[in-house]
Amino acid sequence: MTSKQFYDWQTAGGTDDAMRLVDILERADIEWCTIGGIAVNHWAEEPMVTQDIDFVVASDAIERSVSLLEEAGFRSEKFEWSINFKGRSTVSIQLSTEDFYRSFPSRAVPADVHGILLRVASLEDTLKGKIKAWSEPKRRQSKRIKDLADIARLVESHPQLWGLLSDELKQQVQCPA
Repeated sequence: MTSKQFYDWQTAGGTDDAMRLVDILERADIEWCTIGGIAVNHWAEEPMVTQDIDFVVASDAIERSVSLLEEAGFRSEKFEWSINFKGRSTVSIQLSTEDFYRSFPSRAVPADVHGILLRVASLEDTLKGKIKAWSEPKRRQSKRIKDLADIARLVESHPQLWGLLSDELKQQVQCPA
């Protein structure tokens, strides 16, 4: 089974939704990138299953992106910090509208994640995003633990990131050899 087939199996057809998302943003020439678990899966040596696609677009492209995705059949729901989309699969697609991520698309790199060609946040931006998520005091414990594991995976794969960790994180993440 290929990684794309496995992802598709795990997400009840999520490959199609992911590829439609990428196609829509690319055809519209929108500056964008994935963040969160998908980006971590690109940068870490061993990918983990994730059933969501978190992404960000340039500030001036948010409304246009929403319109294009809705026109393509994605249903949207707006929240304080995001706009969530649902396609035909179980994949949850979330457009972050937080200012923190605004500059990430300008440093994005092309990637193949689970056999899907897309754009991911740079290595350092991916780590910064995971640290931000882990640092949110109101975030559910289970999500914070996953964020910590993602931080550890990034540092294990890229030991040069160790210096970017806070003292608190250095107490929880093993120093790479």
